[in-house]
Amino acid sequence: MDIATLLIQLISGAVGGNVAGGMMKNLSLGTLGNTLAGIVGGGVGGQILEQVFNTAVSGGSFDPAYILTQIVGGGVGGGVLLTIIGAIRNAMAKT
Repeated sequence: MDIATLLIQLISGAVGGNVAGGMMKNLSLGTLGNTLAGIVGGGVGGQILEQVFNTAVSGGSFDPAYILTQIVGGGVGGGVLLTIIGAIRNAMAKT
């Protein structure tokens, strides 16, 4: 993994977190919260996807398929983590 890969994952995670927060208003953490949750989820999700599919060896950081995989992994990871955190926050607020 190089710095370009990590930046792609973090940026797409931030975008994914904000998109998920916009789509699910009841789970939204606000713009800053969505962005931070997305960044963390994007980094973690991208790393998991990279390990599962072993994409680091196959392409190289400037292969379009590799970049697309990192964008999807980061975006989905950011959205998933935001959803989990939002659901936990809502459950804790109800008690």
